[in-house]
Amino acid sequence: MLQQTQVKTVIPYFKKFTKKYKTLKSFSKSSEKKTLKLWEGLGYYRRARNLLATSKILVLEHNSKLPCTFKEIKSLPGVGDYTANALLSLVHNKPGIALDGNVKRVFSRIINKKESKINFDQFIEENKKKFFNTKRNSDFVEALMEFGALICKPKDPKCGICNLNKNCKYFNSSKKIKTTKKKMIKSKNYDVFCYINKKKQIALTKENKLGFLNQFSLPEIREAKKNIRTKDWKLLKKYKKSISNKKLNINLYYKFSNKIPPSFFWHSMDKNKVLIPTFTKKIFRQVSNLF
Repeated sequence: MLQQTQVKTVIPYFKKFTKKYKTLKSFSKSSEKKTLKLWEGLGYYRRARNLLATSKILVLEHNSKLPCTFKEIKSLPGVGDYTANALLSLVHNKPGIALDGNVKRVFSRIINKKESKINFDQFIEENKKKFFNTKRNSDFVEALMEFGALICKPKDPKCGICNLNKNCKYFNSSKKIKTTKKKMIKSKNYDVFCYINKKKQIALTKENKLGFLNQFSLPEIREAKKNIRTKDWKLLKKYKKSISNKKLNINLYYKFSNKIPPSFFWHSMDKNKVLIPTFTKKIFRQVSNLF
């Protein structure tokens, strides 16, 4: 849950999950539908699918235990180098550094060198005797992440109270490297077409070919084109929506109809029994004003 989501956002979801599923085994028996419903609102739903798939593998193949080698952990669905190292250290107390943005920034500042010019694997290998001269690898890897988040912050680092400032080249240099990065925002224009009826139902489909919302129930969505024919459609509203690093410019169209294309189904906007992404819920709120 903490991948790409803030702690304060995750806490209520984590409590809800652990209240419903007391053990790994009980969670492994859950369905994708139930899992996604519990995850609803957290976004990046692939994480939830990978979590469920991993739970089944751990229960069936590893006696409900996390494997204790980097290679085995990394083979689990959705687990890359960062997560594998974090789990290896936090769960098994083995040497490993979870290289997230916070940790990379700490190392970058200590040697006062741009991240793009650092081979982090080589840097860790060359300094492993210094890093792993402790029996508290679990505490060490967590401390590094927390240190980057709370002390060696992207902006206004707390160098004055930092215990490492005597040996930090960033702190002691008159030519400090820049560590803040500009987030690349991709702007996209979309036309959304909503079939609605007098029963306050909206037609949804899973046939939209959108990488960021694949496999979810949505109205018809197309990339906006200048000369699109909207003769039978009425423009309801234009608005903006941000998803990850995408800034979406939405043109929302609607029409009342009792007939819908074969791949669509009617969904009541008043019911919440199936997983509906936040993106779709915002459309519901706009369309509800028509009734």
